[in-house]
Amino acid sequence: MPGTERPEPPVVGDEREMLRGFLDFHRATLAMKCDGLGTEELRRQSMPPSTLSLLGLVRHMAEVERVWFRRVINGEDVPLVWSPEGDRQAAYDASTATREEAFAAWEAEIEHARRIERDAPSLDVVGYWPRLDKDVSLRMVMIHMIHEYARHNGHADFLREGIDGTVGF
Repeated sequence: MPGTERPEPPVVGDEREMLRGFLDFHRATLAMKCDGLGTEELRRQSMPPSTLSLLGLVRHMAEVERVWFRRVINGEDVPLVWSPEGDRQAAYDASTATREEAFAAWEAEIEHARRIERDAPSLDVVGYWPRLDKDVSLRMVMIHMIHEYARHNGHADFLREGIDGTVGF
């Protein structure tokens, strides 16, 4: 995704517009952290014993998008992509992954998520979260996704700097 453009989130707007804007801002930030890097660079791990890599983060976020929007909010019975046994750490292992397959899966899940959010009549739409046996609102899911991206974008900052010294944005 070389040359990823990052939308500026709104500073004034209704709740849904603000949540959507900040979520898209953080999605684009992760893409920007990966811009200009090939598969091998994206696979580069932070430091032993961690298997954390930029490509692993992209794979992880594809699964997170899939779980929260498709499985929880939309009630779809779709398997996880890289963690069939529910071991969410499996997605982080990008040792044999390619840039193309990871980004294709992530971008597809983002499009599903955007459609589900856009089609929902309100942020009060509720889905079922089986992991804690609770109902959750679309509002909570969007807030959680912003938190998840923000946290992992911090990791991506350090990973990218370790690869080629690029910092910021």
